[in-house]
Amino acid sequence: MIIGIVGPLGSGKSLISDYFKELDFEYHSLSKTVREEANLKNIKPLRKNFQKLGNLMRKEFGNNYWVLKTLEKTQFPNLIIDGIRHPGEVEELKKQDDFILIGIDSPKKIRLARIKGRNRQSDPKTFIEIKQMEESELGIDQPEHGNQILKCLEMADIVIQNNKNKEFALQQLEKFIKEKNISF
Repeated sequence: MIIGIVGPLGSGKSLISDYFKELDFEYHSLSKTVREEANLKNIKPLRKNFQKLGNLMRKEFGNNYWVLKTLEKTQFPNLIIDGIRHPGEVEELKKQDDFILIGIDSPKKIRLARIKGRNRQSDPKTFIEIKQMEESELGIDQPEHGNQILKCLEMADIVIQNNKNKEFALQQLEKFIKEKNISF
């Protein structure tokens, strides 16, 4: 089974990833694949640089590029792919058996607080930088090969609202798993 995760910056994708890691799913992050490629190309480790590289490679090699590159590194059967940002990535994963796309979202105010609180080196630092990064990641005014998180969320089998606490978010996930009779 392959579980894909999509959500805006600071929405709680790692919460869902951690849930499946506990179930012995092999974890892969598309963001990590982009960062590894950026490192090989000696690109400064900034989120905006990662996004530019991600878009460039999708434009040059196809919108499924990062998923294909990530799948090369995997050991099936149970796999989680975090950080999906383009419908082409979703479409590629739908070619695999037993694929489920899980979206996660939360109010902007909560996401902004999480981004500032986690203080990752590659994260934007000011409110203006966060707003610009979020708009470009969501797909606002982006080219066809650019990030399209909003479109990916529309393709999700479920969108979990991470607007209270992690227990509430995980309850939504477990209810979905039970209702769909999903077994791992």
